[in-house]
Amino acid sequence: MAFPTLALVGRPNVGKSTLMNRLSGRRIALVHDMPGVTRDWKQTPIKIGDQTFELLDTAGLEEIGSQDALADRMTAMTRRAMDQADLILFMIDARAGLTPFDEHFGDLIRQSGKDMLLVANKCEGKAGQGGLLEAYSLGLGEPIGVSAEHGDGIGDLLDAITDWGKDWQGDKNEDALEEDEDTPLRLAIVGRPNAGKSTFVNALLGEERLLTGPEAGLTRDSIALPFTHGEDTLELIDTAGLRRKARIKQSLEKMSAGESLGAIRFAHVVVLMLDGVLGLDKQDLDIARHVLEEGRNLIIAINKWDQVEDGQAALKEIHRRLGISLTQAKGVPVHTLSALHGKNLHRILDSAVALYGAWNWRLATSDLNTWLQAAIDRHPPPLVGSGRVKIRYATQVKSRPPTFAFFGTRVSDLPKSYERYLENSLREAFDFWGPPLRLNFRQGKNPYAA
Repeated sequence: MAFPTLALVGRPNVGKSTLMNRLSGRRIALVHDMPGVTRDWKQTPIKIGDQTFELLDTAGLEEIGSQDALADRMTAMTRRAMDQADLILFMIDARAGLTPFDEHFGDLIRQSGKDMLLVANKCEGKAGQGGLLEAYSLGLGEPIGVSAEHGDGIGDLLDAITDWGKDWQGDKNEDALEEDEDTPLRLAIVGRPNAGKSTFVNALLGEERLLTGPEAGLTRDSIALPFTHGEDTLELIDTAGLRRKARIKQSLEKMSAGESLGAIRFAHVVVLMLDGVLGLDKQDLDIARHVLEEGRNLIIAINKWDQVEDGQAALKEIHRRLGISLTQAKGVPVHTLSALHGKNLHRILDSAVALYGAWNWRLATSDLNTWLQAAIDRHPPPLVGSGRVKIRYATQVKSRPPTFAFFGTRVSDLPKSYERYLENSLREAFDFWGPPLRLNFRQGKNPYAA
């Protein structure tokens, strides 16, 4: 069976090879700060959820008419790779901003008639935000902001690719297409070694499907298993235990940790399994933070609860630490259970289904702006310097996770405390708790105004 082909295209040193390594989960392409390291295109199959793609990493597109014969041949090879591609991932460097070459090659890709996604790389921190907004001027759709090096935004890109991949298989009959669109809810179970992740999956399945024992680190690969909960179809993904990087010394364990982090990126909902006897530590908080930064839904499951002596005090301490160290986890479900004795397992599945539904939430623009005006009237933005920040308009730009854009003047000066106020107010107004929200503040004229 032929798989759809994705081609990474862009000028030199925008991060194509880094993104290839990120998407494949392996160090396939050589990466260096020097432009032009990639000369031949590299090809590898990649798995995203239940879909398989062929990924091509191409040499950087050089200026047309270059005096360098090698550069011309590299460009010619890139164009042949583009001809083979079903979907072009057109990459720009958000930190460097748009260049005439980006605009020129954007026109070439548009003229090719190929399906494409615009990917703005190096968007970590504030340095890339200007280039991300500038990318709209290419007229190639909404750019997907990522950091191939750090993994930021990769979940959004994976969602866009998989959504396109469903449409690509257009030769299916209508019944088959409906079945393909009914993608199982991918539920990844992550946590430190020996927290009881495999025991939890075995308890749900009702059989010893996964190897378990008192030794930490028995699970090495991420294992995906089908499961039905009521009328919902799920895919349970058991992962290797995650430890602090300083404690990971063996290459095999490093690969297992990479698999676990990849499972987080591909999941719809992530269950962070804690050992109730040990409580919540910094490593657990780091994992939870990573899940939310990837835009995935988070459930905190406290296992071995039957072994906890003072459950009320232990639960109070966990909530206290979450409130102090992980403020973005407000509203995240917290469940206690005993995987060994099969207690309270289905509460986690109920929460996963509810979170997944809310993750796809869409809010009407009129309702959103009615709320925004009321929130501003109740608590106006603060004075910054000689003037006040003005927020004029908001719109939801996507779901999974729900993402909102706020337009106004001086919004780049908005303090984090006011951003948190808007997020909490939004959640309270629409009774929307649990899934991560993303609020983006954009300077300039409202592009949606008549």
